[in-house]
Amino acid sequence: MIRYDQGSQPLLRPVALGDLELPNRVVMAPLTRARAAGRELVPTDLHAAYYGQRATAGLIVAEGAWVSGHAIGFPGVPGVFTDRQVEAWRRVTGVVHALGGRIVLQLWHAGANSHPDLLGGALPAGPSAIDPGEVCRTPAGRRATVAPRAMTAAEIGRTVADYGAASERARRAGFDGVEVAANGTYLIAQFLNPRLNRRADGYGADRSRLLLEVVDAVAAAWDGRRAGVRLSPHWTARDAGRTRGPYPYTADEETLAAYDGLVAELNRRPLAYLHLRGPVPDTVPDFEAFARYRKGFDGPLIANHGFGRESGNAIVGDGIADAVSFARLFIANPDLVGRFALGGETASDDRGTRYGGGARGYVDYPIWAGG
Repeated sequence: MIRYDQGSQPLLRPVALGDLELPNRVVMAPLTRARAAGRELVPTDLHAAYYGQRATAGLIVAEGAWVSGHAIGFPGVPGVFTDRQVEAWRRVTGVVHALGGRIVLQLWHAGANSHPDLLGGALPAGPSAIDPGEVCRTPAGRRATVAPRAMTAAEIGRTVADYGAASERARRAGFDGVEVAANGTYLIAQFLNPRLNRRADGYGADRSRLLLEVVDAVAAAWDGRRAGVRLSPHWTARDAGRTRGPYPYTADEETLAAYDGLVAELNRRPLAYLHLRGPVPDTVPDFEAFARYRKGFDGPLIANHGFGRESGNAIVGDGIADAVSFARLFIANPDLVGRFALGGETASDDRGTRYGGGARGYVDYPIWAGG
């Protein structure tokens, strides 16, 4: 058996994220790959093979899954709102567990970042009737987003319940926990954004209210600390070249300060971890961007965005993060932990097969042969 040198690589040391016991700190970030089957958006045997190949990760955060049929905002993305989806996910988690891995499911709602083509002709719903200025993928091609319906208080209540039910289904599907997607340009991030959330009710006066209610509903499905949250306080125009018009997401000091308060509120919840996506790195990730929120969160923190082997070991070694998640590197390197441990070169992925398709560019990346 190969013994990895944990002493020189902090990423290879075991860690506990809440009640999740990990053998290493190399986390697979959630990656939308759009391989779900048919209109029912069911995971397939390809999903089981894909995640099974990456089971040496300390933790797999599986791709965002829709919490309801109203949440859809991207074609080919699986859901976790039907019994058939639950059964299919159970096959995925069974394979990962048989290979010694741990896997949590990210829970996702697109909100206003969707299109009527994805919702049977219905308007998407968001915090306010403000077009987020995005371009989304649909079965007919790319479409500009439209002004959504402002969600009613009753709809918000049903959405919180949908998250809670999805969390319970994830538990029944054999996942080890869940992650709430509050990052990017999707529903919960829209509620957090003062440019998109112009509500006059309690969800506008306290823009973090939806996220906190969702976290409480999601965590209630589990014993102990098995729910995480993913945030992206530094999200800006550089993160998404697909936007059009005035970009409503800016990492100004007012925004960052609002996230200071949000992280402090999350610190009072029984979370397994906080998963932070940092700013776009010019060369290496900005450690100070993560250190800012480390001060307000006592629990485990996962750092994400632009990390490699050296920078990942450095931010864990400095005590700023407890683990690091990797996205593109895990696409082309299913054995990423082994490559880090043995000093192997990492491969680059095929951009043309990232979103949709079959086995090519999904489960056919080779294992490193050494040398």
